[in-house]
Amino acid sequence: MNGLKTGVLLVTLSALLVALGGWLGGQGGALMALIFAGVMNFVSYWWSDKIVLRMYRAKEISESESPEFYGVVADLAQRAGIPMPRLYLIPSETPNAFATGRNPNHAAVAVTQGILKILNRRELTGVLGHELSHVFNRDILISSVAATIAGAISFMGTMFRWGAIFGGGGSENRGGNIFFAFAVSIIVSFAAMIVQMAISRTREFSADASGAELTGDPEALASALLKLQSASQAVPMKASPGTAHMFIVNPLFGGGINKLFSTHPPTEERVKRLHSMIGHVHPL
Repeated sequence: MNGLKTGVLLVTLSALLVALGGWLGGQGGALMALIFAGVMNFVSYWWSDKIVLRMYRAKEISESESPEFYGVVADLAQRAGIPMPRLYLIPSETPNAFATGRNPNHAAVAVTQGILKILNRRELTGVLGHELSHVFNRDILISSVAATIAGAISFMGTMFRWGAIFGGGGSENRGGNIFFAFAVSIIVSFAAMIVQMAISRTREFSADASGAELTGDPEALASALLKLQSASQAVPMKASPGTAHMFIVNPLFGGGINKLFSTHPPTEERVKRLHSMIGHVHPL
């Protein structure tokens, strides 16, 4: 069900991109939108892991430098039947983690210094099971594509609005109505953002479930999520909004309307679903 929902949402994002391209420049605009998204996805596919690891000053580490971290990942990778990913340490006291890489053969798992300090081995195993689930479920690719298409829509929406101001673009299709052009571009960009967030939340639920199945210990991940949320709120992380969806808990906390646009499901709901799995899962 999660896979079907993700597929529908990705198709919706693609349709929004083509529609905005069509409004901007007719059939030629729609084609250019697809080409633009294709180029962005190519760059994201091949280099996004290097970009995000460099962004957070992550340092690759060996087994001798962090034997517990290495040992847990090695065991889980063997259980999951995937190659051992590269391991990275992020110099941040905010506890968090993410996985990146274009496929299981080119994956990396990064954790902060903070997460290694506050989680016990059982909880750390739960978190790393979640991250490896993103790897073997190929969520990294799905999330990268979604973020890239949404970014392309946002960029084209900006072009669309400038085109309307100067009398070009899609405004000609409505008799030069600048207000209509603005409304279309804003609505489409907003819809793209909502769909991207829905994809991210769906993949987080899926990784929670498959991670719990991998470890056979949903309670450990539930406990870790509660610790991470509390600690992350106490010690905020300097994170880019464009990469927030990659982390196991949202590094960009905020109340009010910010919760509506979170890339992550509510932690309480994630914990509730994990608790419902207790006694019903066994390690792979």
